[in-house]
Amino acid sequence: MPLVSMTDMLNKALEGQYAVGQYNINNLEWTQAILGAAEEEKSPVILGVSEGAARHMGGFTTVVKMVEGLIHDMKITVPVAIHLDHGSSFDKCKEAIDAGFTSVMIDGSHHPIDENIDMTKKVVEYAHAKGVSVEAEVGTVGGQEDDVIGGIMYAKLDECVRIVKETGIDTLAPALGSVHGPYHGEPNLGFKEMEEIRDATNIPMVLHGGTGIPEHDIKKAISLGTSKINVNTENQIVFAKTVREVLAAKPDAYDPRTFIAPGREAIKQTVIGKIREFGSSNKA
Repeated sequence: MPLVSMTDMLNKALEGQYAVGQYNINNLEWTQAILGAAEEEKSPVILGVSEGAARHMGGFTTVVKMVEGLIHDMKITVPVAIHLDHGSSFDKCKEAIDAGFTSVMIDGSHHPIDENIDMTKKVVEYAHAKGVSVEAEVGTVGGQEDDVIGGIMYAKLDECVRIVKETGIDTLAPALGSVHGPYHGEPNLGFKEMEEIRDATNIPMVLHGGTGIPEHDIKKAISLGTSKINVNTENQIVFAKTVREVLAAKPDAYDPRTFIAPGREAIKQTVIGKIREFGSSNKA
């Protein structure tokens, strides 16, 4: 199965009232776990790659070749998109697209809306000519993820409408109270604003910072037009916890497979749980 863009899978999710998970990858085992979970559940899946993770793995081309190799060797039959998460500039988005990414996010949310729209429009023109989907963000998601740091700033309805109409993006991430990384206290999502943005834009929406949001809030967000939910921290936590437990029980272990394989399985089970929670099982 060749890599695909997010457009078709997210439009289907919006229509069917479920969400497709974006699970960030950090290495080979992370990717194996997520692809394996998606195939078992017969779910479409989005592999998120931050600029920092791409650097860690060797570069955009290496990431694409690794994913393509695993899809072939693991006999993956479900739709898989490989998506640049929080692309910082047109040049970075172009670099990822030229390497074979099928989707990119241009994150101009830290700039004034006019500048955000100009950046996004340029990326959309280049991406759409190559069949690549584009996500944009309005407002600021709180917390920190790799190079992206921000306090929460709610998306404004008029800015969301403008960026959708003026750029032709495929999906919108309006910041509505979620954060990257662990939550301190209960998440407080802006459901009223979510509904208003859905009704005004009519395109699939993205929820960043999916880790730690209670299931009832996830279900409500999906019912209000959220079609893509990003998960990263939860997999990082469960992987680190499992590795620590294995090394505590086997302090003399030195073969990395001894502790990486259980960590990989922990991620796989976590992603299976998320796929079921988001309702994307058997939607491939």
